[in-house]
Parts: sequence; structure tokens; C-alpha cells
Amino acid sequence: MKSKILFIVLLLSASMSARELSWDWWPTGLRDNVCAGEDTLRWMAGVSALASSGPYAPFLLTSNTNGDVSSSPFSGNLTAGIYKEAVHPERWWDYDFGVQLTGRVEYPKTGTGYFNQLYAHVRLYIFDITAGIKPMIYETQDSLLGMGSLIFSGNAQPLPHITIGIDKYVPFPGCYGYFELKGGFTHAWMADNIYMRGSYVHHKFAAVRFGGKLPVNISYEFHHAAEWGGISPVYGDIGSGWHDFINVLTAHSGGVMYNDQQNAQGNHVGSQQLMLTGKGQGWEVSAYWQNFFEDNFAFIGMGKNLADGLWGVCMKQTRWPFIQGVTYEFLNTTDQSGPWHDRDGLCYAGNDCYYQNSVFKNGWNYFYRSMGTPYITSPLYNTDGTVHTLNSRVRVHHIGVRGDIYGFRYRIKASYARNYGNDNTSRALLSTNTALLLEVYKHVPQAWGMDFGLRLGADIGTQFGNSFGGQIVITKKGIMGTW
Repeated sequence: MKSKILFIVLLLSASMSARELSWDWWPTGLRDNVCAGEDTLRWMAGVSALASSGPYAPFLLTSNTNGDVSSSPFSGNLTAGIYKEAVHPERWWDYDFGVQLTGRVEYPKTGTGYFNQLYAHVRLYIFDITAGIKPMIYETQDSLLGMGSLIFSGNAQPLPHITIGIDKYVPFPGCYGYFELKGGFTHAWMADNIYMRGSYVHHKFAAVRFGGKLPVNISYEFHHAAEWGGISPVYGDIGSGWHDFINVLTAHSGGVMYNDQQNAQGNHVGSQQLMLTGKGQGWEVSAYWQNFFEDNFAFIGMGKNLADGLWGVCMKQTRWPFIQGVTYEFLNTTDQSGPWHDRDGLCYAGNDCYYQNSVFKNGWNYFYRSMGTPYITSPLYNTDGTVHTLNSRVRVHHIGVRGDIYGFRYRIKASYARNYGNDNTSRALLSTNTALLLEVYKHVPQAWGMDFGLRLGADIGTQFGNSFGGQIVITKKGIMGTW
């Protein structure tokens, strides 16, 4: 067996020219005596308007937009911001920041204003520190085309948070770039106060990747997150101290309530991802599997909910602009470790009801939107006024395509969802939805250098009702100064 593995490694290595192989024992990409270069402070301003025929804006027009597109059938946004990008990857330190303020009017709801970005980030050597309001999207596939990851997908508004760690893959010393890792810790605040007041979110992740410059890479990624602390309208103060944080960090039991003392303190969720990537000159193809867990951790493929997860294939290439990326994904969450949590005095640890929790009634949602995949239906679609997830058992097929045709940047997404509600003892199909999205953007130098976008979406089915809608987006960007 070992000889076969060695033969495969040698064969892959031989397929590359000698100049492509790296024999630097720690190829961080950082260099001494790098010229400081030029930093640029930029500004942006934009306006958008959306109108649709149904009770909600089409699903794919609003999902995975960081909460920046309203689900109301009629809405408009006015956005302004300034930002500075990190542009020195070879220097031992770099920084970036962003401020983006959005004002929104909706019908039949009232207007609102919020910061969609208000953050600062600094990189010191290979370590990153981020503080403020910024999207927490941890995906290695094509986030423009996919359904979104199972923990943080960019569907809800960004949480205010502090993150310390290694954001991007870096080589492990002594492995010549063929073994890389990343990881970090996040402390975030649930500022919506919809059910719980003053609760927090803990998140940690770790990932490893093997292969480096070889044409085939394999990676594994682990995420653990938990909502904890705060004031419950039923139980009062449920514990927000240092000892409570340690229990959440280690997924141990504790706290003041019987539920947390019998299980882990807080509302815990987790995911794992395996990915196999093949790459060449100007192209890359990845196959990946994300698995979700809410009970005790088991390595991907060994847990009770083996049938649940997100499977996908993603292709990206830069040689031909007309089709730059294609993604297909399948999502299944109907198993949930079996139909029974406990029965006849026995604990089966099933009936997980993803994104729900008996103490944190709002569940894994922020401002009524799912923080994970939007196909586990967000509470903003609840017609009975409840704040928890009513549809966590779904099967979804999804495809996305993007590219550039003579300066017209386009994206097409389509999905078909079958929804089974939360009752895991029932196999009844409750609703279906076919969601469609077409968006096209064009930079027009003759129109004062503005960007114009048209987004069209449709829902066909019984989940949201049949609807069609469109959004017009106009943005302008410029430079405030350089140094």
C-alpha cells in the first residue's frame, strides 16, 4: 500500500516541470526589503430598487446577500461607504478596513438604516486580527454560485465580532509548501435581541490542505459554533461569565438550566468539509462534501446523520471569459440522526431539528434570517409570527453559472427545493419551490464611470407562491487618496 501511495506522489510530481516544484522549506510568500508600494482609500455609493409580484421578493434575489436585499415585494436601498483594501501580500504586515452604511425603505414595512460593514483588519506576519461588522463567510468553493455553507453562508446580516487566527492557508514550516493550515477563534454579539437579549456566538475553525503546487490537493475543514449567554424571557440570566464561556468553548455541560446541565451549555452547531481539487494552467475543478452535526462530534462519514450534508462540484477557469465558473450542489437535511430523540426511556439522539433550540427559541438565525444555508427556511417567512425555524428538512438541487460576455458580467442560478417541515417522523412533502436568478452587470465609462446592474428572479411553487421580480442596481466608485 505504501509503495502505491509513493508511486502516485512521484507520478504527480513528475507531471510538473522542475521550476514549478517548490523546495523552499517554508514558502510563506513574505519577503524582506519589500517596497512599501501604494495604498488607496476608495469610496463607493449606490442606489437600488426592487419590485416583485408575489408576497415576497423572489428567493434567490434576497438570499446570501448579507441581509442587504429585503424580502419585501417592494424596497429600495441607498448605500455609501469608504474602504481600503489589503494590497501587500508579500510584506510582513498589511491592513484593510471598510465602512458601509445602508438606508432602506420597504413596503409594507417601515424604513431602516444599518451598517453592513464597519470593520478593521490587520495582518501581522501570518496572523490576522479582525474587529467590527464584516461578513463571516467560510467557504472554499465558489461562493458566488453555491447555496452557501451550513454554518455561515452570508445569508444574514454580518455579526459584530472579533476574530483572531490565520484567515488563509499558510504552509507549515519544514513541509516545503505541501502541507498548509489555517484556523481561528471568533467572539461575536447577537445584536438583534429578537428573543434572547445580550447573547453571544462562539466560533472556531481549523483546516488543513495537502498537495501544495501538485496538480491534486485534498483538504479537510472543521467548524464549531455556539450561541450562548444572555437573558431569556423564560429563564432569566442563563450565564454569561468566564466559566460559562469555557463550557461553550469545550462543548461541556453546565449553566443554570436542566437542559444545559444534561447536554452541552449553549446552542451548538458544527460542520466538516472534505474537498478534492484538481488544477492546471488557468483551470480548477473541486468536488466537496459538507456534513452537519448538532450532537456529539464524529469524523465526517462516521456520524449518525451520514445521509445529511451538502455535496458539490465546482469548476473555475480563466482562459475563456464567457463561462468562468460552473457549480452543481445537492443538499439533504431530512435524516437528522433518525426520527426519535428519546422514546420509551431510551435516548436515540435523533430528531435534531437543525437551527432550532429549546432555550434559544430564535435558533441559528439573526434578524430573522438563517445564518447558515438559506434553504433551511428563515423565520422571516413564518406567517404565524413565530421566531424559530419551521422547515429544517429539505432536499435541494442547485446549479450556478457565471462569466463575462464582452464586458457584460453575468450570473445564473437555479434551484429546486422539496420541503418536509420539522416532523422527522413524517415523510409528507409539504411544499416545493423552483427558484431562478439572472443578473447582469456592466461598467459604462461614458456614464461617469458608473456600474449598472439588472437582477431578475422568479419563484414557482407552493412554498412562497408564484412570483416574479426585478432589481435595478446603480453604483459609482472612486478614489479619495493614495499614499
